[in-house]
Amino acid sequence: MFRTTNLLQRVATTTTTRGFHSSTTQYIKKGDYLPSVVVQRKSPADTVDVQELFGSVNKAILFGVPGAFTPGCSKTHLPGYIQRAEELKTEKGVDLIACVSVNDAFVMSAWADATHADSKVELLADSKGELAKAMDLDFDATGALGGHRFKRFAAILEHGVVKELFVEQDKTGLNVSLVENVEKHL
Repeated sequence: MFRTTNLLQRVATTTTTRGFHSSTTQYIKKGDYLPSVVVQRKSPADTVDVQELFGSVNKAILFGVPGAFTPGCSKTHLPGYIQRAEELKTEKGVDLIACVSVNDAFVMSAWADATHADSKVELLADSKGELAKAMDLDFDATGALGGHRFKRFAAILEHGVVKELFVEQDKTGLNVSLVENVEKHL
């Protein structure tokens, strides 16, 4: 009950203040629980609440990308986590590695097939951008990608609590959210 109440109070406060001015503070930060938002897995009917998913594992990495099949995401970001997945799980005790993007479940499923993510990295579809907004990690990419998208980020989570958060300052760069940096903090 405390988690939900605290989260709802923060969402209400954040929502109230965001409408009047832009804020440089992020909603999600170290010590916060992931919000309770439902995302899709392999199809629109296959859903999971991220708070429950990540709350049920000891240690996890969640990283977000602006778009499936985009160059930086497909050539560098996701492949790095796929390549290091086994070592992160066996040597660093990571139970779950997941990638989230504001794409539909069919696109994310096709991307998983194309990159051979298999059981290494779970791909999650935030089809309506609700998780991106709830985490205050969304940005307007209408010109390039047709709508609001996730800023590129990575988070280390323990039982659904953010222990470390790495957000790319320019929203889409490939620096602090790459597996090589995140691994140093595990």
